[in-house]
Amino acid sequence: MPPPAMRPADRLFQIILMLRNGRVLTARALAEALEVSERTIYRDIADLIGSGAPIDGEAGVGYRLRRGYQVPPLMFTGDELEALVIGAKLVQAYGDPALGKAAAQAIARIEAVLPRALEERLAGSDLRFCAPDFMHPAPLREPMTLLREGMEKGLKLEVRYRREDGEVSLRTLWPLGLVFWGRCWTLGAWCELRQGFRTFRVDRFEAVAIGGERFDDRYGELWRAYLAKAQGECGS
Repeated sequence: MPPPAMRPADRLFQIILMLRNGRVLTARALAEALEVSERTIYRDIADLIGSGAPIDGEAGVGYRLRRGYQVPPLMFTGDELEALVIGAKLVQAYGDPALGKAAAQAIARIEAVLPRALEERLAGSDLRFCAPDFMHPAPLREPMTLLREGMEKGLKLEVRYRREDGEVSLRTLWPLGLVFWGRCWTLGAWCELRQGFRTFRVDRFEAVAIGGERFDDRYGELWRAYLAKAQGECGS
Protein backbone atom coordinates (compact mmCIF):
# COMPACT_ATOMS: atom_id res chain seq x y z
CA MET A 1 0.00 0.00 0.00
CA PRO A 2 1.51 3.38 -0.98
CA PRO A 3 2.03 5.95 1.80
CA PRO A 4 -0.74 8.53 2.21
CA ALA A 5 -0.35 11.71 0.20
CA MET A 6 1.02 14.72 2.05
CA ARG A 7 -1.64 17.19 3.14
CA PRO A 8 -1.56 20.49 1.20
CA ALA A 9 -0.85 22.47 4.40
CA ASP A 10 2.11 20.20 5.22
CA ARG A 11 3.40 20.50 1.67
CA LEU A 12 3.29 24.30 1.84
CA PHE A 13 5.24 24.19 5.07
CA GLN A 14 7.84 21.89 3.52
CA ILE A 15 8.27 24.30 0.61
CA ILE A 16 8.94 27.12 3.07
CA LEU A 17 11.50 24.97 4.89
CA MET A 18 13.27 24.09 1.65
CA LEU A 19 13.44 27.72 0.52
CA ARG A 20 14.39 29.33 3.83
CA ASN A 21 18.17 28.83 3.45
CA GLY A 22 18.20 31.44 0.69
CA ARG A 23 19.14 29.09 -2.17
CA VAL A 24 17.26 29.27 -5.46
CA LEU A 25 15.30 26.07 -6.14
CA THR A 26 13.48 25.27 -9.35
CA ALA A 27 9.91 24.01 -9.47
CA ARG A 28 11.27 20.70 -10.78
CA ALA A 29 13.59 20.30 -7.77
CA LEU A 30 10.74 21.07 -5.38
CA ALA A 31 8.39 18.74 -7.23
CA GLU A 32 10.88 15.85 -7.15
CA ALA A 33 11.59 16.34 -3.45
CA LEU A 34 7.89 16.44 -2.55
CA GLU A 35 6.81 13.83 -5.12
CA VAL A 36 4.22 16.03 -6.81
CA SER A 37 3.89 17.62 -10.24
CA GLU A 38 5.49 20.91 -11.21
CA ARG A 39 1.97 22.25 -11.82
CA THR A 40 1.20 21.57 -8.14
CA ILE A 41 4.34 23.44 -7.11
CA TYR A 42 3.38 26.46 -9.23
CA ARG A 43 -0.04 26.49 -7.57
CA ASP A 44 1.49 26.12 -4.10
CA ILE A 45 3.98 28.94 -4.70
CA ALA A 46 1.13 31.19 -5.85
CA ASP A 47 -0.84 30.30 -2.69
CA LEU A 48 2.17 31.05 -0.48
CA ILE A 49 2.83 34.40 -2.17
CA GLY A 50 -0.87 35.23 -1.89
CA SER A 51 -0.75 34.54 1.85
CA GLY A 52 2.18 36.93 2.31
CA ALA A 53 5.25 34.70 2.11
CA PRO A 54 8.12 36.82 0.64
CA ILE A 55 9.10 34.45 -2.19
CA ASP A 56 11.08 35.80 -5.13
CA GLY A 57 11.40 34.12 -8.52
CA GLU A 58 9.37 32.86 -11.41
CA ALA A 59 8.48 29.72 -13.32
CA GLY A 60 11.40 28.36 -15.34
CA VAL A 61 13.98 30.22 -13.27
CA GLY A 62 13.51 29.19 -9.67
CA TYR A 63 12.35 30.47 -6.31
CA ARG A 64 13.90 31.60 -3.05
CA LEU A 65 12.61 32.94 0.25
CA ARG A 66 13.86 36.34 1.35
CA ARG A 67 15.98 36.17 4.49
CA GLY A 68 14.43 37.15 7.80
CA TYR A 69 11.11 35.43 7.22
CA GLN A 70 9.92 33.66 10.34
CA VAL A 71 8.48 30.20 9.80
CA PRO A 72 5.10 29.88 11.54
CA PRO A 73 4.82 27.37 14.39
CA LEU A 74 3.94 23.80 13.45
CA MET A 75 2.43 20.98 15.49
CA PHE A 76 4.56 17.85 15.66
CA THR A 77 3.46 14.41 14.53
CA GLY A 78 3.90 11.39 16.77
CA ASP A 79 6.91 10.13 14.78
CA GLU A 80 8.52 13.58 14.90
CA LEU A 81 8.09 13.61 18.67
CA GLU A 82 9.72 10.20 19.01
CA ALA A 83 12.62 11.39 16.85
CA LEU A 84 13.06 14.39 19.15
CA VAL A 85 12.92 12.22 22.27
CA ILE A 86 15.51 9.80 20.88
CA GLY A 87 17.72 12.71 19.85
CA ALA A 88 17.43 14.30 23.29
CA LYS A 89 18.30 10.99 24.97
CA LEU A 90 21.39 10.63 22.80
CA VAL A 91 22.48 14.19 23.54
CA GLN A 92 22.04 13.58 27.27
CA ALA A 93 24.04 10.34 27.09
CA TYR A 94 26.80 11.42 24.71
CA GLY A 95 26.92 15.22 24.79
CA ASP A 96 28.43 17.45 27.43
CA PRO A 97 26.39 18.27 30.57
CA ALA A 98 25.34 21.70 29.28
CA LEU A 99 23.97 20.22 26.06
CA GLY A 100 22.24 17.44 27.98
CA LYS A 101 20.50 19.98 30.18
CA ALA A 102 19.47 22.01 27.14
CA ALA A 103 18.01 18.89 25.49
CA ALA A 104 15.90 18.12 28.57
CA GLN A 105 14.68 21.73 28.70
CA ALA A 106 13.77 21.66 25.01
CA ILE A 107 11.65 18.54 25.47
CA ALA A 108 9.97 20.14 28.52
CA ARG A 109 9.08 23.22 26.45
CA ILE A 110 7.60 21.09 23.69
CA GLU A 111 5.63 19.04 26.21
CA ALA A 112 4.15 22.20 27.73
CA VAL A 113 2.31 23.14 24.52
CA LEU A 114 1.21 19.72 23.26
CA PRO A 115 -2.40 18.55 23.12
CA ARG A 116 -3.28 15.67 25.45
CA ALA A 117 -2.94 12.86 22.90
CA LEU A 118 0.54 13.90 21.80
CA GLU A 119 1.58 14.61 25.38
CA GLU A 120 0.78 10.97 26.20
CA ARG A 121 2.76 9.84 23.14
CA LEU A 122 5.73 11.91 24.28
CA ALA A 123 5.56 10.48 27.79
CA GLY A 124 5.41 6.95 26.41
CA SER A 125 8.40 7.57 24.15
CA ASP A 126 10.36 8.94 27.07
CA LEU A 127 9.85 5.64 28.90
CA ARG A 128 10.45 3.32 25.95
CA PHE A 129 13.70 4.78 24.61
CA CYS A 130 16.89 4.63 26.65
CA ALA A 131 20.48 5.69 25.87
CA PRO A 132 22.82 4.43 28.66
CA ASP A 133 25.79 6.71 29.28
CA PHE A 134 28.19 4.24 30.89
CA MET A 135 30.26 4.10 27.67
CA HIS A 136 30.82 7.85 27.90
CA PRO A 137 30.99 8.96 31.56
CA ALA A 138 30.16 12.62 32.12
CA PRO A 139 33.71 13.64 33.23
CA LEU A 140 35.11 12.53 29.86
CA ARG A 141 32.55 14.69 28.06
CA GLU A 142 33.01 17.85 30.11
CA PRO A 143 35.71 19.35 27.82
CA MET A 144 33.08 19.57 25.07
CA THR A 145 31.51 22.59 26.76
CA LEU A 146 34.67 24.65 26.24
CA LEU A 147 35.30 23.13 22.81
CA ARG A 148 31.84 24.24 21.70
CA GLU A 149 32.39 27.71 23.13
CA GLY A 150 35.66 28.03 21.23
CA MET A 151 33.98 26.94 17.98
CA GLU A 152 31.01 29.27 18.46
CA LYS A 153 33.05 32.36 19.36
CA GLY A 154 36.10 31.68 17.19
CA LEU A 155 38.46 31.53 20.17
CA LYS A 156 41.69 29.55 20.30
CA LEU A 157 42.06 26.88 22.97
CA GLU A 158 45.03 26.09 25.19
CA VAL A 159 44.94 22.36 25.87
CA ARG A 160 46.86 19.62 27.59
CA TYR A 161 46.52 16.50 25.46
CA ARG A 162 47.51 12.90 26.20
CA ARG A 163 48.24 10.72 23.19
CA GLU A 164 47.47 7.00 23.02
CA ASP A 165 51.08 6.19 23.89
CA GLY A 166 50.84 8.31 27.04
CA GLU A 167 52.89 11.27 25.80
CA VAL A 168 51.45 14.59 27.01
CA SER A 169 51.81 17.85 25.09
CA LEU A 170 50.57 21.42 25.35
CA ARG A 171 48.81 22.67 22.24
CA THR A 172 47.15 25.80 20.92
CA LEU A 173 44.19 24.70 18.82
CA TRP A 174 41.67 26.35 16.55
CA PRO A 175 38.52 24.27 17.26
CA LEU A 176 36.66 23.71 13.99
CA GLY A 177 34.15 20.90 14.55
CA LEU A 178 33.19 17.84 16.57
CA VAL A 179 32.58 14.36 15.15
CA PHE A 180 30.87 11.52 17.02
CA TRP A 181 32.07 8.01 16.10
CA GLY A 182 29.76 5.99 18.34
CA ARG A 183 32.53 5.07 20.76
CA CYS A 184 34.13 8.50 21.13
CA TRP A 185 34.01 12.17 20.14
CA THR A 186 36.86 13.74 18.19
CA LEU A 187 37.74 17.38 17.64
CA GLY A 188 38.86 18.54 14.22
CA ALA A 189 41.25 21.46 14.68
CA TRP A 190 44.15 23.46 13.31
CA CYS A 191 47.14 22.78 15.56
CA GLU A 192 49.63 25.63 15.86
CA LEU A 193 52.32 23.27 17.20
CA ARG A 194 52.13 21.01 14.12
CA GLN A 195 51.04 23.79 11.72
CA GLY A 196 48.36 21.61 10.22
CA PHE A 197 44.96 20.00 10.64
CA ARG A 198 44.84 17.40 13.38
CA THR A 199 42.24 15.16 15.02
CA PHE A 200 42.03 14.86 18.82
CA ARG A 201 39.99 12.48 20.96
CA VAL A 202 37.91 14.48 23.41
CA ASP A 203 38.37 11.91 26.19
CA ARG A 204 42.16 12.49 26.05
CA PHE A 205 42.03 16.18 26.88
CA GLU A 206 43.44 16.52 30.39
CA ALA A 207 42.87 20.28 30.54
CA VAL A 208 41.17 22.83 28.29
CA ALA A 209 41.17 26.62 28.62
CA ILE A 210 39.78 29.36 26.40
CA GLY A 211 42.57 31.54 25.09
CA GLY A 212 42.35 35.25 24.41
CA GLU A 213 43.19 35.11 20.71
CA ARG A 214 40.65 34.72 17.96
CA PHE A 215 40.66 32.80 14.68
CA ASP A 216 38.32 33.28 11.76
CA ASP A 217 36.19 30.42 10.43
CA ARG A 218 32.87 32.26 10.23
CA TYR A 219 32.01 30.69 6.89
CA GLY A 220 33.36 27.23 7.61
CA GLU A 221 36.19 27.22 5.04
CA LEU A 222 38.69 25.76 7.51
CA TRP A 223 36.22 23.13 8.67
CA ARG A 224 35.51 22.08 5.09
CA ALA A 225 39.25 21.95 4.39
CA TYR A 226 39.73 19.75 7.46
CA LEU A 227 36.93 17.42 6.33
CA ALA A 228 38.37 17.19 2.83
CA LYS A 229 41.78 16.28 4.25
CA ALA A 230 40.29 13.71 6.63
CA GLN A 231 38.20 12.12 3.87
CA GLY A 232 41.24 12.01 1.59
CA GLU A 233 43.26 10.22 4.24
CA CYS A 234 40.46 7.71 4.81
CA GLY A 235 40.22 6.98 1.10
CA SER A 236 43.93 6.65 0.49
